[in-house]
Amino acid sequence: MRATRLLHLLLLLQTRDPINATALSRELKVSPRTVYRDIDALSAAGVPVYVADGPRGGYTLLDGWQTRLTGLTGQEADVLALIGLPGQAAELGLGAALAATELKLLAALPDEAADRAGRIRQRFHLDAVAWFREPEPASHLKVIAAAVWQSTPVTIRYRRWAPAPPRDVERTLHPLGLVCKAGTWYLVARPHDGGQPRTYRIGRIQRLTLAPGSFDWPEDFDLAAYWAQTTARYQTDLRQDDMTLRISSQGHERLTDLMGPGFPVRVLSPPDANGWLQVTVPFESVDDAVERALQIGAAAEVLAPDAVRQRVIDTLALMTARYHEAGPAPAAPAAPGVSRPPQPKAPSPS
Repeated sequence: MRATRLLHLLLLLQTRDPINATALSRELKVSPRTVYRDIDALSAAGVPVYVADGPRGGYTLLDGWQTRLTGLTGQEADVLALIGLPGQAAELGLGAALAATELKLLAALPDEAADRAGRIRQRFHLDAVAWFREPEPASHLKVIAAAVWQSTPVTIRYRRWAPAPPRDVERTLHPLGLVCKAGTWYLVARPHDGGQPRTYRIGRIQRLTLAPGSFDWPEDFDLAAYWAQTTARYQTDLRQDDMTLRISSQGHERLTDLMGPGFPVRVLSPPDANGWLQVTVPFESVDDAVERALQIGAAAEVLAPDAVRQRVIDTLALMTARYHEAGPAPAAPAAPGVSRPPQPKAPSPS
């Protein structure tokens, strides 16, 4: 463990500007005292480490000195495809390997290229999770990742989303790949007894065990192509019907913000004198269409289908009645030290 840490320390010194003991201790996940001892060990081994003075000072290497201990281990080479995805690598249990890989790659680059790579890291960051969402817990992810890598069958107890029973089913699968979509992990697997690959949401796996034996990887399987075809088919299947809206320009912008710029909105007419136009949008159910219409609010009017329009009318009528029944909202308490102006009295009935 110490030899690995010393190599990590050496590569950090080689790929960073002067770096102090506190920052090194965070990177290496050890105490500053351990960093001091490791620096002494490197110096005793002939590595020219010195301390740069000044407010941005710290440990650094003699100009021009460079180690050639940058060869990748097997696991470090495995994670090359995860460069730039530290969060996903950590979820797969490969965070440390990815950090070591990036350090070795930077150490092997010429100074100018390494500096450019460092600037890109400082200026660009990928956050793959949608707004107002946390990454979905995936407690079985590391075991599944190992099964994918080693071509080991798995037996899972899976909770289906379909309302028809049975909700919980047991499956023995050949895991073929993992996909992370907007912070949610999915397993692509083929049934143990044959058949086409299917997609399983890892957060719905209730129980998982490794099955005996192994399976042969299907040479004709392409994970990226499978996912593209599956998602395109899924989005098409969800579009059960179209909803026609009369919508203002602000409502049109609101619809785009809600559904994303790639959501298929078809414009049926140019804007009228007030800037309103007619559009159609796909929906998967009446409930889904009503929810979208209400999210846009008064900036849109449902024209068709009749079932959606009537549901919106009924919903708004119920909301209006409820608010009228409740009466005006009670006045908020005044802030401490602030007097509230006297309220006019209602006229007495004659």
